[in-house]
Amino acid sequence: MAKHVPEATMDQPIYASFFCVMGVTAAIVFTTLGAAYGTAKSCLGIASMSIKHPELIMKAIIPVVMAGIIAIYGLVVAVLLAGSLSPLYSSFTAFLNLGAGIAVGLSGMASGFAIGIVGDAGIRATAMQPKLFVGLVLILIFAEVLGLYGLIVAIYLFTK
Repeated sequence: MAKHVPEATMDQPIYASFFCVMGVTAAIVFTTLGAAYGTAKSCLGIASMSIKHPELIMKAIIPVVMAGIIAIYGLVVAVLLAGSLSPLYSSFTAFLNLGAGIAVGLSGMASGFAIGIVGDAGIRATAMQPKLFVGLVLILIFAEVLGLYGLIVAIYLFTK
């Protein structure tokens, strides 16, 4: 039995779902790229710090955990967008979903880069002067919030 394929209209072109898929791709690729950079750069600081102060390794894991959370933001948006896919998709919704994916992806990438740079320098500095730890955590929180802003914008665009 032949499967019935719905017909495309001007408002629902056949290629509209492609833009939603590109939003899913942007969300997951860019956030994981930022998370990977943040993890790698922070681990360089941890490795250099652990030579003289191996007892501080567990305290130094904070930037790595924060970088991993960035990838979760992208995963959440990617799952939301992929769940909204259908054979007929309006152009308006498709471009909103593309914008949502780009918003969380690029802000997550910037956040991951910031966490990596701050984590590397901050962990090395904290190894020399332990009083800097509270300041390091505060700066890391501000870097993490950049990714959270992108998640908020993406969810707002998704619900429109």
